[in-house]
Amino acid sequence: MKKKIIVLISFVCLFVFFVLSNLSNRDETITVSGGVTSESQILGNLVVELLKHYTDKEIIFLNNLGSANMMQAAMERGDLDIASPRYTGTDLIGTLHLPIETDPDKALEIVQREFQERYRFEWFSSYGFSNQFTFMVTQKTAEKYNLQKVSDLQQYADQLSLGTDQTWYKREGDGYQAFTEEYEMRFKRVYPMQIGLLYDALAAAELNVILGYSTDGRVGSYDLVMLEDDRQFFPPYTCSLVVTEKVLQDNPELKEILEKLAGTIDTEMMQKMNDESDSQLVEPVVIARQFLEANNYFEEESN
Repeated sequence: MKKKIIVLISFVCLFVFFVLSNLSNRDETITVSGGVTSESQILGNLVVELLKHYTDKEIIFLNNLGSANMMQAAMERGDLDIASPRYTGTDLIGTLHLPIETDPDKALEIVQREFQERYRFEWFSSYGFSNQFTFMVTQKTAEKYNLQKVSDLQQYADQLSLGTDQTWYKREGDGYQAFTEEYEMRFKRVYPMQIGLLYDALAAAELNVILGYSTDGRVGSYDLVMLEDDRQFFPPYTCSLVVTEKVLQDNPELKEILEKLAGTIDTEMMQKMNDESDSQLVEPVVIARQFLEANNYFEEESN
């Protein structure tokens, strides 16, 4: 009996040691999320490489969180410290369940305030770009119909085919049905499909118009024309990183380090980096390092 008690006590001590050891190690680590898209992986690696450059912390990269909901849940559980790709429009509607706000500055102010009040998470300033839903056409189509903005499509829509993301076509609020009401137009045919197929179909003239993403690398490589959303139908998708208050309190130097990324990436630059990943098959971590090295890790900005 005495032997069993000794074994039990030893087991408990080992378990306590294991837990305390993990907690201690957790304080010395910072977890960063990427995602499943090229853009989210590049942004995640930017944050990781920047932190490795400026801190001696162990940086854990969770590059498999495919949605804002997954990132949010992980942050609320305490499993994630920094979500590198968060978009105002997605979190305004999906996470916060608030009405659409079409003004980019106001939308950013709302998510910053609400995330602080509800979750004690800090929503940083924008990287400098917004990954918008954007209607696109080829240069040839734009010239043929004199297209510059979405409303220019109105008189030709019933003659044209449209390709869209499958989820957007069925979505309520800012999906296809709401779009037809706002812009008072319907296309001849609508083809919902996987987003990656849209650009090739447009370039091959199998579609006349597509709804794509403004930072997609194929916008530049295919020389597509992005039409202005002149009625501001789509909410802004300003991209920023979100950080837990706890990790900022535990690591006061993080705020200044992460703020170095604010306003450093415009739409054209994000398109270029996405194209390097998608078309040229350059690894996202290589793209991130090259960007940071080209900018001297923004060290001059702090001098």
